Amino acid sequence: MGNEISEVYKDSTPIFVCILKGAYPFLADLTRCVSVDHEVDFMAVSSYDGGTQSTGVVKIEKDLKSNITNRDVILVEDIIDSGLTVDNLMELLQTRNPRSLRVAALLDKKPARTKDVPLHFVGFEIPEEFVIGYGLDYDEKYRNLPFIGIMKA
Repeated sequence: MGNEISEVYKDSTPIFVCILKGAYPFLADLTRCVSVDHEVDFMAVSSYDGGTQSTGVVKIEKDLKSNITNRDVILVEDIIDSGLTVDNLMELLQTRNPRSLRVAALLDKKPARTKDVPLHFVGFEIPEEFVIGYGLDYDEKYRNLPFIGIMKA
């Protein structure tokens, strides 16, 4: 994925917008594989309320510090499931007039999709399971696991 991003942005200095907290480990590994100059900023949003199902309501808890007007923006997500969070974020970021806006996601859980969203860079497609580890959590636990596993009740 890093090579693909480097090729797409070979004539640009993209800004990676990492969605905290879950995407941070993925962002760190991904940006080490990107050979073009780039910048990084962070947003914190929430659509889960301590459970395993998205509430569908996205709350911005920390906004960007960077001005993304006329910038090539790569929104970095840990997992895309319902698509509601990334759809809301893309709508918000489009109001800030980026030159381009693309999504890089480690995991794509297509069976859970309720909103069709464009994903430009995807690591893996996964089935309808609740996953933890490598930044993904359950009620703020298990983010530190060095692997991605399925959480069973």
